[in-house]
Amino acid sequence: MQSVSAEAISHAPFPGGSGVTHLAQLFVPSLQERRPRTLKHDDIFGVFDRNGDVLSGPGSPDGIYYRDTRYLSHLGLTINGARPMLLSSTLRDDNATLTCDLTNPDIFDAQGVRVLKHDLIHLRRSRLLWGARCFERLAVRNFDEVRHRLQLELVFASDFADLFEVRGTPRPQRGEDCQPDVAGNRVALAYVGLDGVRRATILSFDPVPATLTGEQATFVIELAPHETHSLFLDVGCDKKEIGDESPRRTFFIALRDARRALRHSTSKAAAITTSNEIFDEAVHRSVSDLYMLITQTPEGPYPYAGIPWFSTVFGRDALITAMEMLWLDPSIARGVLLYLAANQATELDHVSDAEPGKILHELRHGEMAVLREVPFRRYYGSVDSTPLFIMLAGAYLERTSDLDTLQRLMPNIEAALAWIDDYGDRDKDGFVEYQRLTPDGLANQGWKDSSDSVFHADGTLAKGSIALAEVQAYVYGAWCAAAAITRRLGNSARANKLEAKASDLRDRFDVCFFDEQLGTYVLALDGDKRPCRVRSSNAGHTLFTGLARAERAKAVVQNLTERAFFTGWGIRTVAATEARYNPMSYHNGSVWPHDNALIAAGFARYGFRHEAAKIFEGLFAASTYLDLRRLPELFCGFPRQSAQAPTFYPVACNPQAWAAAAPLLFVQACLGLEFDPKSQFVIFDAPVLPNFLDQIVLRRLSLGAGSVDVALRRTGSQVVVDVLGRTGSTRVVTKS
Repeated sequence: MQSVSAEAISHAPFPGGSGVTHLAQLFVPSLQERRPRTLKHDDIFGVFDRNGDVLSGPGSPDGIYYRDTRYLSHLGLTINGARPMLLSSTLRDDNATLTCDLTNPDIFDAQGVRVLKHDLIHLRRSRLLWGARCFERLAVRNFDEVRHRLQLELVFASDFADLFEVRGTPRPQRGEDCQPDVAGNRVALAYVGLDGVRRATILSFDPVPATLTGEQATFVIELAPHETHSLFLDVGCDKKEIGDESPRRTFFIALRDARRALRHSTSKAAAITTSNEIFDEAVHRSVSDLYMLITQTPEGPYPYAGIPWFSTVFGRDALITAMEMLWLDPSIARGVLLYLAANQATELDHVSDAEPGKILHELRHGEMAVLREVPFRRYYGSVDSTPLFIMLAGAYLERTSDLDTLQRLMPNIEAALAWIDDYGDRDKDGFVEYQRLTPDGLANQGWKDSSDSVFHADGTLAKGSIALAEVQAYVYGAWCAAAAITRRLGNSARANKLEAKASDLRDRFDVCFFDEQLGTYVLALDGDKRPCRVRSSNAGHTLFTGLARAERAKAVVQNLTERAFFTGWGIRTVAATEARYNPMSYHNGSVWPHDNALIAAGFARYGFRHEAAKIFEGLFAASTYLDLRRLPELFCGFPRQSAQAPTFYPVACNPQAWAAAAPLLFVQACLGLEFDPKSQFVIFDAPVLPNFLDQIVLRRLSLGAGSVDVALRRTGSQVVVDVLGRTGSTRVVTKS
């Protein structure tokens, strides 16, 4: 993923208007320090402050976005000219709605006389996103013993900025803003881009405001003691038909439909409860975040990568997310596979880094992408998405035995295998390398895609076609998966050849990548085949796919769990001893939950479940300090200090799909959870519980047409598996 510079953001005051008191300038240095509230549904998402406002100003990420364009860049609420004070701000457990409880400050007249004492008026903002629209109810209640006349004002604006503009990419030219169209209870704000597309935001109010302009709606209400009055706002994006229904009615219809949809989508997933209430909160938030990030496509459900910068299709992120949650809900993997197959490259295109058979990296819909001011409209610049696609296909078959879907995917799998041989191995040395085809593309095309993330021991950057350690691991995993798939489909000869290729890669990789002095695998080989002798978390991915030789596993595990790597919260991306180590960097010393989850799964694969549980304990401890128990994309790699929270990374996406799914893979790794669809067995192989859990219960754990409810309990040094219930012919098997 592309990194985003961590710059301080200064927010200007709310725009002025009749009766509006200008607010003091707010200094907002980072997303993590602000802890904004986020909502998403399909292609629309919103970033709000804790009051529920959208704060405008240079560099502000706040807004309502639809398909990579910001349709509302400012929304400010005042009561009698003053900004309300925050009481609380929270998301529903299922992420369906944002609720902000506010109250009035002391209100003074022009002569400085207090006319309304603080904490007498309660304002509750309830907001949700549904169908490319934002719906809000503002309930105002008078807790005073006397009647009050109140003036409520909503100030709004839309800059129709492209997401890449918001992230800081300069644009010397923009399209044309249209004059606001005000009629009755509605305002239409519009913009005609340089791409010729007219984008429009329609704001509708109920009741009709006392005054309405192209930037402000004013309501005057009188409230008797303990009386409540409600106002409604409906914000529609991009030519979506609003119809003649009132915002009051559409709010409740959208609320009903949103909750129904969330209940339906999560009903297919297994449920997790444990002996630790805090972990239950964390894992429930993770699952809720995943289903909020999922967008329905014609091919099936697809998890968008993260909010705010990556709320779109990313190949690598979705593939890893689907792997992490495959045991919980395999339908997500099917949707990801079918979508990426439908968008697989078929031609050579240097501008988009596309080559036949290659799997998509990123898809954008905004004006800058359409005009190719950025290369990401349909961009293929990732070296690992293609082998990960094959790996996920194999894992999906192993989890579900869904041969029909695999038959449908076989032409795409064969094309991906051909890409590995024909384009992935650029110099025909037996390893898969990357080098961008366009100077505007990503310089580094593994998951650590910062410009400085691949380097030598002295800190000099690697050049040329670069072969990353973890990419070879994914290729090995892809060939093993393809062999299993083709064997299931009756082509044993093809399977044997693929298995031979995987075995040969394992031998050559060990010779070229393992460094006895480092005690682990090197980060990469550069274009001259010189090893980048850097200790990195990438080595852990060789355990995840099984590429590492068994005799190397202990050394890799010891490396990654020593103090230079393990912070107490998790494993750093590079060891603290390396030349470019910086705990505040994006990829050179930070801690990424998904990276740790893959490493832990690798530990478990080689029998190091207790070490996997140790990493799990660190990430869980970090989550106890985090807002909403939500694991961010990454956090800084400073060592853990007693009674102190982890150090946040300033512009980390939150929520982020593969971070949200990380606890799910940790659970699977520690429990040794496997599936045998042919025999209808759910298998627990030498399960281990981390120290913060004495019991874990999995309900609706599906396999084929059946399911089981299982409890795993700590008994002394052992973990006992109890079957609480089952349907169909599914059975539970425990291995010691």
